[in-house]
Amino acid sequence: MSKIAIRINAADVVAVALQPLSKGTQVTLEAMDDVPEVVVTLQEDITAGHKFAIKEIKKGEPIIKYGYPIGEATEDIATGKHVHTHNIHTLLSGELAYTYDGAKAKAAYDAWYKDTEKLRANVPTVNVYKRKDGRVGSRNEVWVVPLVGCVNKIAETLAQWANAQFCGGEPKPSEQGGLEGFFTWTHPYGCSQMGGDKETTATILADLVHHPNAGGVLVVSLGCEENNIPYFKEFLGAYDENRVKFMVAQNFEDELAEGKKLLTELAEYAGAFRREPAPLTDIVLGMKCGGSDGMSGITANALIGRICDAMTGMGGRVMLTEVPEMFGAEQMLMNRCVDESRFDKTVSLINGFKGYYARHNQVCYENPSPGNKAGGITTLEDKSLGCVQKGGKAPVTGVLKYGERLTEKGLTLLEGPGNDIVSTTGMTAAGANIILFSTGRGTPLGAPVPTVKIATNHPLAQNKHGWIDFDAADVLDEPSDTVRDRLLQLIIDIVSGRKVTKNEKNGYREIAIFKDGVTL
Repeated sequence: MSKIAIRINAADVVAVALQPLSKGTQVTLEAMDDVPEVVVTLQEDITAGHKFAIKEIKKGEPIIKYGYPIGEATEDIATGKHVHTHNIHTLLSGELAYTYDGAKAKAAYDAWYKDTEKLRANVPTVNVYKRKDGRVGSRNEVWVVPLVGCVNKIAETLAQWANAQFCGGEPKPSEQGGLEGFFTWTHPYGCSQMGGDKETTATILADLVHHPNAGGVLVVSLGCEENNIPYFKEFLGAYDENRVKFMVAQNFEDELAEGKKLLTELAEYAGAFRREPAPLTDIVLGMKCGGSDGMSGITANALIGRICDAMTGMGGRVMLTEVPEMFGAEQMLMNRCVDESRFDKTVSLINGFKGYYARHNQVCYENPSPGNKAGGITTLEDKSLGCVQKGGKAPVTGVLKYGERLTEKGLTLLEGPGNDIVSTTGMTAAGANIILFSTGRGTPLGAPVPTVKIATNHPLAQNKHGWIDFDAADVLDEPSDTVRDRLLQLIIDIVSGRKVTKNEKNGYREIAIFKDGVTL
């Protein structure tokens, strides 16, 4: 690694250490745009991922990183001093007013369109499962979906039996096609819920039933729950009776025997599917970050942003969620909304989630986490500006409510919290076939769909190789296009069944449904 520190934007008043740096180290930051080279002598030890001042900053002045304020100085900060929680506070507050700038939006669109022109001429091919509704699956699995938490163990028992019976005990994807495993999505809900929460549970579970990665689905009901089968079918809508089966456990003396019979029928149906060639742009890509650090916005999230630009530039569909981690960076996204309608929806998305915090008497900036801070992230603005790098330069073409399914091409903003399992579940429910998940601290979790763990730094990739699929810190040593193309090839291989993600290999796949109200 040639660089030891980086100034991300020419307007920045801080730089980020790319490795641990000792007091007295002389750091040279290369010229950017019209801003000359800067040489800084460190006055303190700086941990990798943490920030230091590259000019004198007076108390009350904004701290600029990524070209935007990440907070305000709480004291005078000398050049070369550590800049972190001890001398910055957030500038975030409640709901704000925003103005749409059509000229900025057009300029952003034109720049993105020009940058992605070559990619449009050569869209890669993937081998996927084509479904009757026109969507494609990156996997061909049978999913067991419990309507209420009371039948979770029944669902788990049935999935374990089916994997032993039909998959030799080891579910895994196939390059050719056929049955690739049985999985169940347990949760604690489906009863003792009221109003919106009750509807949300039914909506998310219905989305999972319709997901194209599932070649067959067994819906398991207890029989007396609020989210019973007649109620659930109102949210499910039309379905293929060969693909979706229902079982009410209370209606059978031996519910396991009945479940095994239905899973045998579904195994026969789903097992007939084979992979077929399709353009890469037929898949839906989700983007997520968790356990972030000060390197996230420089390496992994920036790399995912280049994948986002590539996918949207080729005509694909990509979604970005974690609305609270847009706070402080929302203007970057609003400046890229393709029209005023999308802009208005983005404003509602941001202020609506701030209203959610206010309804619960919580401040909207109660973030980042202790692990984020240890990794060099100081304020929510700092975290958010790094988080939205995953969106690259792509125009914002859609805004979805939680539980809605993605249809539009381009970059869509999906309503949802920052919580890792809730947000990956939300993206899965919206139709993601695969999720790119960046992490600086490391996390083993996975969604129901392949979840590609992308490390922000070399030590994490080396120390937790059982969790990590890709090392994004390579962008510090190699041309970014080279690393992007390598990650794109990994995505193609995973979607086509040639490779598995670490979360799939480890069996780490789960869901969590967003909850907003009381439990009876």
